Amino acid sequence: MSRTVKILAFAGSTRRESFNKRLVRIAAAGARDAGAAVTILDLAELPLPLFDQDLETAQGLPDNARRLKALMVEHDGFLISSPEYNSSVSGVLKNAIDWASRREEGEKPLVAFAGKVVALMSASPGALGGLRGLVHVRAILGNLGMLVLPQQKAVGGAHQAFTDDGMLADPRMQADVTALGSRLAETLTKLIA
Repeated sequence: MSRTVKILAFAGSTRRESFNKRLVRIAAAGARDAGAAVTILDLAELPLPLFDQDLETAQGLPDNARRLKALMVEHDGFLISSPEYNSSVSGVLKNAIDWASRREEGEKPLVAFAGKVVALMSASPGALGGLRGLVHVRAILGNLGMLVLPQQKAVGGAHQAFTDDGMLADPRMQADVTALGSRLAETLTKLIA
């Protein structure tokens, strides 16, 4: 009998009204509908200093980096929605990845990432919807040993894309983002069964 897969869903943004926070919630609903247990994380609740190896050497991992890493370790896969900053990954997301990738005594390398599965999405006011940034996120996570699903979604014109209740105004895009969450849950179920 297979166990319920666990997915951690978060956006690479700390902004309260983040389009990417809205988007990842839609994908999370799709993952739940497919039978996964989903935890939604707001990175604003785990503030981290900029990665600094001197700080790490002097004080060890910050408490919030340990909390983030523990959450990542206990989940089988991730739904990540990343804003695009200057055609690349957001500083918030990159900093979180950098801290979570640090190895502590007795740990396997990249314990929070290696062997896990991730689905990517983005939302941006621009026409490409953050697509250029996803190229970099995909490369980073692949190099950390993650299986990055080939399917991804980028929502352009994000400032006009959402309804007041947090759904996407375009029914087809709503269905596609929901299906992305479902696909992650189904892929993890096949791998873990």
